[in-house]
Amino acid sequence: MAAQELAYRTLDGTNAALPWAAIGSLRNIRGGISFSGDVGYETARHVWNAMVDTRPALVAHCLSSEDVRIAVRFAAANRMLLAVRGGGHHIAGNAVAEGALVIDLSGMRSVRVDRGHRTARIGGGALLGDVDQETQSFGLATPLGINSTTGLGGLCLGGGFGWLTRRYGLTIDNLQSADVVTADGEVHYATQNHDPDLFWAIRGGGGNFGVVTSFELLLHPVGPLVHSAMIGFPLTDGVRVLRAWRDFTKRAPDGLSVWAVLRKAPPLPFLPSEDHGTDMIILVAMYAGDAAAGPRFTAPLVEIGGARGYFSGAQPYTQFQKSFDPMLTPGARNYWKTNEFEDLSDSALDAILYGARLNPSPECEVFIGQLGGAMARVPIQATAYAGRSTRYVMNVHGRWRDPAEDGNVRSWAKALYRVTTPYATGGGYVNFLSADDSDRVAMAYGPNYARLRELKQRFDPQNLFRMNHNIVPISVGPTLEAARGSAHR
Repeated sequence: MAAQELAYRTLDGTNAALPWAAIGSLRNIRGGISFSGDVGYETARHVWNAMVDTRPALVAHCLSSEDVRIAVRFAAANRMLLAVRGGGHHIAGNAVAEGALVIDLSGMRSVRVDRGHRTARIGGGALLGDVDQETQSFGLATPLGINSTTGLGGLCLGGGFGWLTRRYGLTIDNLQSADVVTADGEVHYATQNHDPDLFWAIRGGGGNFGVVTSFELLLHPVGPLVHSAMIGFPLTDGVRVLRAWRDFTKRAPDGLSVWAVLRKAPPLPFLPSEDHGTDMIILVAMYAGDAAAGPRFTAPLVEIGGARGYFSGAQPYTQFQKSFDPMLTPGARNYWKTNEFEDLSDSALDAILYGARLNPSPECEVFIGQLGGAMARVPIQATAYAGRSTRYVMNVHGRWRDPAEDGNVRSWAKALYRVTTPYATGGGYVNFLSADDSDRVAMAYGPNYARLRELKQRFDPQNLFRMNHNIVPISVGPTLEAARGSAHR
């Protein structure tokens, strides 16, 4: 192709080119555009999962809804493959794509708290740490995830759960309004009463329906200190420990969340040095209430007996929200498999333990998050998110550095997923689905999938927003869906 042309990938999966003069409208984007070799381009094309290494055609660095409108209209007019980057943290790496136009929202990280109404207006590129830092200045918080470098946009659009979910619901349960740029380049103000179909769809439907440039989230009194606890047990005692943990979580109040992490122990200060690097179960708990009352709720976890060490005490909520950051830094190769459970039978726990004992890498882990509580009291038809009956979510987190280990770690994750599937709901949390999990999308949305396809047809009939766990419009046949798949390869 001639040097004076912009080469790109089309929605049909073919290669095309435009003369440089044809990109004039993109020059109006306030944040600018970048191409291969530019510093902004290189930063934007690298995402959290080091297995993803693609070269977009160009990056639009958007600072406003108007910037996003320009980029969306340009992509649509030229049938150009389009990707949207918020935090760039999703395991599937859909924030970027080979030959695509990438809408980069990383310049839109503002967080503005309305203390009187207990809400926050948050930019589409904000990270969870941005939100926690600003809202905690007022002693407030909203349910978010467990890693401060995760993007709010992707987390929220997929549902969003974490340590506050059992008490205050999912992130989407706290979404009050959103500014959404749809495939026609128009900006919609979506609320429960204004554009309610779009508002329903973005609460769990992922990035299928447009680019959200601003979120308004409800806030709750949290912190500034919260009570937390970590207790480490040898994996050899896993049967007894996991069954005791399961039975305890069934009785736990909504304010208490206890997750189980099965991995080779990192050098945690409360564990003896001889346990570092050994296979362990670490129970992690947080009480979302008065920090002084927390110890009486977490004390029974220590009473399980056989712990190699534990920590229990009050700490700033913002600090607790970063507890997992050291184990989730960017730059590693990552592959996940996930299952959801309404209950964990003895056989299900045995299957998880079987897989955990075969852990192939010091950075691999299996975590089981405890859900339920407030999120389970929302009707399944109220939002696009369909996993309301889920009480436990398992994520098999393959994480490693050497590409030579790709096959080994991926095989381990897939095997653990398979042995636990007979006990699972069949659904899946879309924020945990890997690039090769597209066959699980319909099951993830369950009874809401048919309505989502109808709304996709209404808001994005050409499937412009396909770099996601794609909900295919009713009119789109296998050709375009196959083209979307080819973009991953």
